[in-house]
Amino acid sequence: MKITFYLIRHGQTYFNRYNKLQGWSNSPLTENGISDAKKAGRKLREISFDAAYSSDTTRAIQTADLILAENSSDKQPELLSLPNFREEFYGSYEGTNMDAAWLAAGAPYGLKTYAEIVDDFGLPSTKDFLKAADPWHDAENNDEYWARLDEGFEKILANPKIGDQSQVLLISHGNTLLSLADRYGQDKIGLHTRPSNGSVSKLQYENGHYRFLTFNDQAVD
Repeated sequence: MKITFYLIRHGQTYFNRYNKLQGWSNSPLTENGISDAKKAGRKLREISFDAAYSSDTTRAIQTADLILAENSSDKQPELLSLPNFREEFYGSYEGTNMDAAWLAAGAPYGLKTYAEIVDDFGLPSTKDFLKAADPWHDAENNDEYWARLDEGFEKILANPKIGDQSQVLLISHGNTLLSLADRYGQDKIGLHTRPSNGSVSKLQYENGHYRFLTFNDQAVD
């Protein structure tokens, strides 16, 4: 069975604009964010989606609604919003300046930035280090994060409306897209910078395996 996922990063929010960590917390889409979503919708307007998913955050739901409103297909899927597809949970660092948060996570290892953690220890360690730095230890570690996300993809594959050659819309989040790129990008995708708000990435599932065809509107080859 082959399925093509159209992964869209939600439109810009105020926390994005202010460079704040935004996982399970939420802030509204900016005017640019609304424009991001509409532009993505116009790119995908000819795609006939068999299913549409998002996280249950308002920024993802609003982005999905704006994209689907642009779609010209006669087949309009019902949007299913699942907590499985939320962004990484940053615990007590939710709403914190991103640079300050990653400095706190990397400091015990002599590292100052997200990119330095990725380069020295790998992307999964960004989650583990932030959980360790969180005074409440509420932030998700890598295993907790993937257990939740993998369950979400299993729910999609179990959807009886989805079969061979299906096309699925999935509204995602910046660090989630980087995490998927780390796992399924075959070392061809840079992991320092989150994809743009409203960007389109195509992830193909075939017979138990995933691989990226495009990422952040760019071909993966």
